[in-house]
Order: sequence, then C-alpha cells, then structure tokens
Amino acid sequence: MSSHQKNRYPIWRHTALALALSMSLGGVAMAQSTTGSIFGQAPAASGETVAATNSSGQTREVAVDSSGRFQISSLPVGVYTVSLKKDGAVIDSRKNVALSPGAGASISFAAPTTAAGATSLGAVTVQANALPTIDVSSVNSSTVITAADLQKLPITRSAESIALLAPGTVKGSSFFPNAVSFGGSSVSENAYYVNGYNTGEPYKNIGGFQLPYGAIDQQETLTGGYNAKYGRSDGGVINQIGKRGTNEWHFGAQVSWQPRFLEGAPVNNYYGHPTIPGSIANPNSLDGLTHYQLENPSKPGTLNQYRNDNKQWETIYSAYVGGPLIKDKLFMFLAGETTRTHSNNVEFAANQLVQYNRDKDTKFYAKLDWNITDSNILELTALDNHSATGAGSTYAFNTDTLKSGAFVTNNDVTKDNARFYLAHFTSYITDAATLSILYGKANFQDPVVYANHSPLPFIDRPDNQNPAFLPPGTGSNGIINSQTNINWTSPQAANSTHGLRVDFDYKLGTHDLAVGIDNMTYQASHQGPDQTNPFNPSINYYWRYYPGNIVRKRQIGWATSMSTTQKAYYLQDDWQVTPNVLLDLGIRNDHFKNFNDLGVAFVDQKNQWEPRIGASWDVMGDSSFKVYGNVGRYYLALPDNAAERAANISTFEITKYSYTGIDPNGIPTGLTQIGGVTSPDGEFGLPKDPLQVTARNLKPEYVDEFILGFDKKLNDQWTYGAKATWRDLKTAIDDECSPGQIAAKMTKMGLNAGNYSDSLYGASYCRLINPGLTNTMLVKPNAGTAGQNVLVSMSQQDWGYINGVKRKIGSLNLYMEHPFDGTWMGRVDYTFSRGFGNTEGQVRSDFGQSDVSKTEDWDSWQLMDGQDGELSNIRKHQIRFRGAYQITPEWLVSGTLLAQSGTPNECLGYYGPTGTGDPTGYNNGGGGNYHWCHGMRLPPGSVGHTPWTEQLNLGVHYTPAFADHKLGINLDIINALDQQKAIQTQPVGEAAYNNNLAPDGVTPAPALISVNNSYGQGIFWQPPRMVRLSVTYDY
Repeated sequence: MSSHQKNRYPIWRHTALALALSMSLGGVAMAQSTTGSIFGQAPAASGETVAATNSSGQTREVAVDSSGRFQISSLPVGVYTVSLKKDGAVIDSRKNVALSPGAGASISFAAPTTAAGATSLGAVTVQANALPTIDVSSVNSSTVITAADLQKLPITRSAESIALLAPGTVKGSSFFPNAVSFGGSSVSENAYYVNGYNTGEPYKNIGGFQLPYGAIDQQETLTGGYNAKYGRSDGGVINQIGKRGTNEWHFGAQVSWQPRFLEGAPVNNYYGHPTIPGSIANPNSLDGLTHYQLENPSKPGTLNQYRNDNKQWETIYSAYVGGPLIKDKLFMFLAGETTRTHSNNVEFAANQLVQYNRDKDTKFYAKLDWNITDSNILELTALDNHSATGAGSTYAFNTDTLKSGAFVTNNDVTKDNARFYLAHFTSYITDAATLSILYGKANFQDPVVYANHSPLPFIDRPDNQNPAFLPPGTGSNGIINSQTNINWTSPQAANSTHGLRVDFDYKLGTHDLAVGIDNMTYQASHQGPDQTNPFNPSINYYWRYYPGNIVRKRQIGWATSMSTTQKAYYLQDDWQVTPNVLLDLGIRNDHFKNFNDLGVAFVDQKNQWEPRIGASWDVMGDSSFKVYGNVGRYYLALPDNAAERAANISTFEITKYSYTGIDPNGIPTGLTQIGGVTSPDGEFGLPKDPLQVTARNLKPEYVDEFILGFDKKLNDQWTYGAKATWRDLKTAIDDECSPGQIAAKMTKMGLNAGNYSDSLYGASYCRLINPGLTNTMLVKPNAGTAGQNVLVSMSQQDWGYINGVKRKIGSLNLYMEHPFDGTWMGRVDYTFSRGFGNTEGQVRSDFGQSDVSKTEDWDSWQLMDGQDGELSNIRKHQIRFRGAYQITPEWLVSGTLLAQSGTPNECLGYYGPTGTGDPTGYNNGGGGNYHWCHGMRLPPGSVGHTPWTEQLNLGVHYTPAFADHKLGINLDIINALDQQKAIQTQPVGEAAYNNNLAPDGVTPAPALISVNNSYGQGIFWQPPRMVRLSVTYDY
C-alpha cells in the first residue's frame, strides 16, 4: 500500500564461577524462558543425591542415577549452592553457581577424599575448574548479559542497546526509533519478554516494554534457533528476567546525569549537489526527449536543517529495595526509575520552527515470590511504565540568522501508559514431573494531548510555493501558519493483551518430555490517524505544494479498532541419546486469527506446523568442546495493525489544483481543479468486505533456519568458536493493489470483469496475499447484476511478478572470549553477512513505512521491478568488542566497540526507459517510488553504500574502599570519538514530473523531471558524543 509523508556502582567481587557461567556462550535457550538447569556427573553410589539451594532458601533435590548422572530442571534463574549428599550428609559442594535463562550449568563431583560432611572444594578450586564453561545441554546460542555486566559496560540504558552486544544484530532504521534487526529480518519480527510474558509493543510489534534498568537481573538476546516451546518470531528475542528478593535485605539508589555542555554538536544537514543526468529518448515527449533539471537550483550547498543545537540533556533517578518478608518463604523486590529529558529540535528549514521539549519517563517494577513449599512456588509481577513526550513550546526559527523568533504554540504531549500484571505458578510434582502455569494481562493507553488548537490546515512543502505569489521579503522557504499537526489521533487510543501459558515437563529415562499451550489475545481501539481537526471539524485535509504552480489537497484517515488471537500447542523431547549426544526434537502448531472493527475474522490461519530439530555433541565428554546444530521453521503472526487500511474503513484521497495566489496563512487561492479526486489504493472511506480483503488461502509468513556451530576451550582461560546461520524467507504477507490484473484473469476465464467492477475497484481495492504463491481471490458481482461470486486463482505470472518472495541471508560469526576472572574480561566477535532479496519483511526501512504487511512492496509488478538487491538490515562486516579491567579493587575501566560496514543506497524515481512512467499513480507528480532513475533500473546497493561506522564507548568506575565498595562513581562516554557519519541517505532521486505540460497545466511541453535536491544526502546520522556521570549506592 502506498506510503505518505508524516512531516513530521557496584561491587565487582563476584566469584569466578558465577561470572563464567553467566557469560559463557553456550546456551541460549528457549526464548522467553525464565528458568535454567543444573546437570553433571557424580560418583555412582547408592544413597547419593544432589541438592540445589538458591538465595531465597528454596531447595530442589534429585537422586544420582546408576551411571552417576544427575539433572535438576526448571530452576528459577539465580545463584545456587549445589551439594552432593550421601545418605543425607553433604560430602561435596559448589557455591555461587549462576543460572541463565534456558541454559544449563555443568557441575561435576569427584570421588570424595575427605570425611563425610566436609566441603571438599573451596573457592580457589571452584575458580580453577570454572573458566570457561561450555553448556553442552543446549542446542542453541545466545548472549546473556547479567546485572554485574551492566554495571561495568558503558552502553546506553535500554534493552535494545544490550541486544546490540550480540553478534548478528544491527540497529534498525532511525525511522523506527530504538528498534533492532536480528539476522537481517525487519524490526517488527521480534519478540520481547519480561519474566516470561510477552511485552512487545501490542499494535505493530515494533519494539517493546522493558524493566527499569536497575531491575534487570539478566537479559538474554536470542538471535536464532529455539525449540518448539516458543514461537511467533522469525527475527530475534529480547528476554529480560527481573530481580527478586532473597533472604538478605538489599537496597540502593542511583543518580545519573547527562549534561548538555559535554554532548557533541550534531552535524548540520546541507542540500547536496546531485548530478543532473543528460536527456534520454522519450517518444511520448513533445521533442522526443525527457529532460532533467534540479528541483530548486538555489538550494545546493544551502542549509536544509540546522542541527548543531539539537542537543539533549537528561537526569535519571532510580532506587530499589528487596528482601525477605518471611525468611525462606516470602520475598519482595521493588524498583523505580524516572528519566527527565530536555531537548532542542530545530526542524527542517522549510518548516521554520524550533521545538523545546521536556520528556518524562517513569518505570516501576514489583516482584513477590512465595515459596509455598520446596515443591510449589508462586511469583507475582507488576510492571508500570508512564511516559509523557514532547511537552514544551514551539517557536519560529530563522534559518538565515539561526535565531528563534516568536512563540507559535505549546507542544502536543504524547502519553504512553502501560501496566502489566503476571502470575506464575510452578509445581515440582515429583523429581521427574514439573507443571508451570503463567497468566498475564496488560493495558495500554497512548493518547495525545493537543496543546495546539489552531483551526487552520497544515502547509506541507512551503518551499515549493510559487515565488510570484509571495509578498516581498518572504524567505525562500515560503509561508506557513500556526498549524503543526498533519493529522490527529484519538484521546481514547488504547490496547490490551492477556495470555495463558501452561507447560508440563516429565523426565522419562533419557527423555525429557514436555507438552504445553501458549495463547495470547490482543485488542486495539481507536488506533491510527484521523485527518479531521478536532478544533475545526470543517478541516479534514492538508495542503502540499509542488514545483510548477501545483498544489494538492490530501485527506488521510483510518482511525479504527481490531483484535487478534494467537493460540499454539507443542510437543518437545530432549533426548540424551548417549552420554555425549543430545537431540532436541519438537513440533509446534500455531493458529492465528485477525478480526476487523466489527469483530469479523478476515484472517484465519490454522494448523501451522513448525518442526524444530537440534543436536549437541559433547565431543570430548568433559564439556570442553561442543558441536551443535539446529534446524527449525518459525511462523509469524500479523499484529493488530494489519486491519488498519487493509480490512477496516480508510481514506487516502488526493485532489490536484493549480492556483493564482497564496494567503497570509500559506493557503492557496484562485484554485482550479485538475482532474478528479484520486486515491492510490482506492481508499475512499467505504466499508470493506472481510471475505475480499485477503486471499482465501492466505498463509502466514515463515522462515526456515539452519544453524551449525561449535564452542571450544582454548585453555583454562579462553574459549573460541564459530557459528554459521542460513535463513530463508519462504512465505510473506503483503497487500497487492492491482485489481486490473484480477480483471485480466477474469477475462481469460470468459467472464465480463465489468460486471464485477464494484468488487474489483471498490473498498477492497488492495488485498492481502502471499506474493509468489498462487492466491485464491473472492470477487462479487455488482449489485443488480446477474452473476455469482467468483473465486479467481492468481498465480505469480497472473500478477505480473517476475519473481516470488526472496529474502535469503547467510552469516558466519567467529568469536573469542575470556570470562571475568576477578581481574579482567573480554570478548571479540567478527560477523560476515550477506543478504539478498526483494522483501525486507513486514515494514520498509528505506522511507520508513511502518504499515505492517501493507507496504508498497508487491502493490504492483512495476514497483517490484528492480527491487531484487541488497537488503536494508544487512551489514557485510561487523566487529564487536566488549571488555573490562579491574585495575585495583577500587578502579575499573571498560569499553565496547562496534565497527560495521554501511547499508545499501537506493535511487527511487519514475518508471521505465523513458524515465516518466508512473503506472500505479503513486508518484502522483511527486517523489519517486520505483527502483528506476534516469531511465535505468537500479536495484538496492547498485548506487553504493553508506560509509563504515565505528562507535567506541569508554567507562571508568570508582568504588572506594572507605565506603566498603558500596559507593560507586562512574563516568561513561558513549561515542567517545564523536563520529557522526550518515547511517541512512535520502533514497528518492526524482522529485517531480511535469506530465508533458507547462506550468499552467494545459499547454503541451517537453517531458521534464525534477531531480531531488536532497538525493543521496544523509537523513540520519550517528548520535553525537554523550557523557554520562552517575553516583550509585548499593547495600
């Protein structure tokens, strides 16, 4: 579907074993898992058991089998003491065994040589045996970052920044703030979890809600390959585990300050000097040629956006407290965090505005743990997130003097309020049987409080206003008015979710069997933009100016409601085939259902079978060398947003005019309409038939993934390894907007397509399909016309597509790691990736289209012509490093580095060898949408790439001995070298076409294309240097 513009510390003294286990590569695990396992070998003898006791006093005890093996599964993550017992007496133990989500900790006990009841291994021995540990119980790979790591590493305070430490991740386009791409997928294909519950943004699934930074106990970043227990992501998973209370009371607080005067100055944005191509042949032009000119010859080298003062400064206050309410039984943990941010934002020169903003974001987290018995646990979690963004004022801004002027309006405030409530019950029915039940619900309100009550329409691209109609002294950027909103959202905008998950695990000999259900429901109300001005309902449009004395009235709106259900069940068998070989065998079945605003299903996708097979080989039998592999299929559901524009009422109408004047508010006068009202996608505000808006045989998006890797000890201090990954997008969902192709097929079938025109070209103009597959489309006869409903089978060739869906991505990651040994830690990764195809995924990064599965892709075959090229979220080379060095017990230094190659550039223009084609009408006289420029087909990446970027972060941490190392004074420098290279460039190369007419819109003239003044210039850059000062106290 066509796009449209929206102008708008700490204590470092941890034992080596705990840190080695928490940082080991080995196992990643099972997406939203909140538990881990302890396994190993002990001397085989009658009466032997192994007990694991955590800091909350909970103990699990299992028998050692006849071969000396033991395993304790489904343990809450945390730190454990593991003891070997003989007839109830402790004969050996390990302390500070740290568990990560979904991973296993390997513990081996030698034959006891001391008297019964003695602890045969002390801290020194534990440290020597622990570095490094490879988890041979897992068939996957992930990156787990603990609270101790977060205290050391200099990164920005977000789940996404933590995720970017993992190989295979890249920051998504800045059109989608703070979003992350995993393995080349689009930013909407990920999943977020907190304590096992899905906290992803509920409407478009871009981003998610997360814990207060100081409440994170561990974050697992899963970049691929998880078992059948989990699904609904073909990108990656961000899984956060919150802290919990223990038998000791702890509390702490932190103040963090990011001062404005230490921030680097953002680089200014100037118009470039794009090359003007020579004329090309065009038999349809008056003189047989298509000519090119610069859109505005006065712009090259001038200021497009003054950014030097677009800085921000913020202060963060956080605190926590946790401990026992009843020793060994009932525990609580509370954490809160408030972030206050001030920022300046000088807008693009054409807007002539500067905003002074004040943002506030507050997060609360509460956790209650009740050890009902050693065999039954109840966990209650509450998460609250309130944010208010954009408060402040807007003033006029003079680009010539670089000074702010008169007050324009108070700013609109966007509020995002989210509350989550979770209950998780775990019962260890026997040593072999475990039952887990998780129920959660969440409510979201995201209204906008409008401070600007202007009754006027918005003026877009005033810099294209005809200078002949402007009063003397008017600047080159034209006339605007007090209106700063292009559209509005409802004050009742809201979302809600609720979910139930039940898992039953049973250990039968060498098989660890699991069965369960995984159900989620999403509801959304009053979502999407509305063009009607709530302070002047007669204004339901805005004006956009174009070169050549042309202006267009644009009316856009589709505020609506919808819901989605997602249900699944699974079977899983972790089979220890031999002492050294583990097979992970699973099958999952998903059922996705999407409903429109009337509660009628328009998508119903049943029996989506997902096989998952993994294997782990402990080559040497001592957890020093693991070879692993994974093959899996991963289905992705459509979020609620799919109903917006696709299944519910929507409006996108454009009326073209010439004009003879401009009033003092920038509104055109003397209008003469040119042609009728048009809509690129047939969106005229009419109801849509749920049976016609999708293919009748629509299948969900899915990816097949293949992983092969190894982890190996180099010596007692180092591990190294490699992982190869191949991902192949087999099916995607997007909308087609080519009813003429269906009509052509109907004609071939011997039908009169004219008798079905209302169905073909009416409200259901665009339909969700599986590009590249054969889609069955329902078409109904016009009212009063004889005929029956018709099912039209549309193949890839019927649509005119040259190729079907293609997104093939391969990567190889090499790493070497030294876990923290009390003195230092370090890890370096090199990732080589290649990705090619014609589909990024559910969204488009090049111009920021976030209409999930309703992008311009596949709307017509011409839009796909030339799109097969490099993918937006692939970086061919990536080098990562993170490390820390404890200089003395009081001083620690740390750093992270990310160096990566650039993204593919594009040139979007007019279609075909004559350089003037617009078969879809999407260009509509404006910016290009086709992968053609200057009469040449130009796939993504064929016109170069953005430059390599490097970001170095540095940290210095001081924990003075006089405060017993409980006081921390920290200095972090993010982007220490203040590198500010362009990370995304303007893809639109051709800005306008005169349609072979002179400026009066009537007189014939040679074909003339205007080259975009901004083409190839940066639209997003690396954020400038930021310095963070913080003081912490932890007791």
